[in-house]
Amino acid sequence: MTVLTAALCVLFVHLGRWQWDKGLWRQAEWDAFARGADRALALGARDPAALPRFQRIELTGVFDVTHQFLLDNRTHAGQAGYEVLTALVLADGRELLVDRGWVPFNGYRSHLPDVSLHAPGPLTITGRIDDLPAPGLAFGRMPPAAGAHWPKVTSYPDMGQLATALGHALPARIVLLDPSAPFGYVRDWQPPGLSPARHLSYAVQWWGFAVTLIIIWAVLSAPKIPRAAPREAH
Repeated sequence: MTVLTAALCVLFVHLGRWQWDKGLWRQAEWDAFARGADRALALGARDPAALPRFQRIELTGVFDVTHQFLLDNRTHAGQAGYEVLTALVLADGRELLVDRGWVPFNGYRSHLPDVSLHAPGPLTITGRIDDLPAPGLAFGRMPPAAGAHWPKVTSYPDMGQLATALGHALPARIVLLDPSAPFGYVRDWQPPGLSPARHLSYAVQWWGFAVTLIIIWAVLSAPKIPRAAPREAH
């Protein structure tokens, strides 16, 4: 019992420390998300991958309206749908994928939502630098289908797969179109993952399990005091 208690206590303390570190890391991400909304930085010739994640940027270009991706398995308010990725061609020839927001699933895989775009010539937009959504498990990935049909449905692709479908290289990050910007859909961007407080509370719970286990061990291991035998009546 002592060996088992010690092993479980070590495990619970380790799990608590893991959740605590994860909470601190998540807090840093949430702080970066908040700081990124302060002001929009003109992209210019900067590499988006070199900028801090969630940094708001301002960029000018022309949407490639003929080549769009629909990111599958994306939900909003509990409803299934897609996020729409559209390439923006900059003046220097670079292309960035812009997430124009979420559209609902219409119930038929054979009938994709209409995400056609009729944008004028060069336009200036603002948005946040971010990474492509990533799945919790590798089997959730589905690269874009080959062929000439657009838009292409894909689930948790990597940037290399999207670049292959477009036929040219892409920067390592995408742009989340600002909620106030035109030519978008539902854009309720939130900081990633569970709240830092949730992870910290999980850490306290694991440590509480360790303390409880020690108390139970101490009670069960305490020596039993024998009761005095009752005196016989004379």
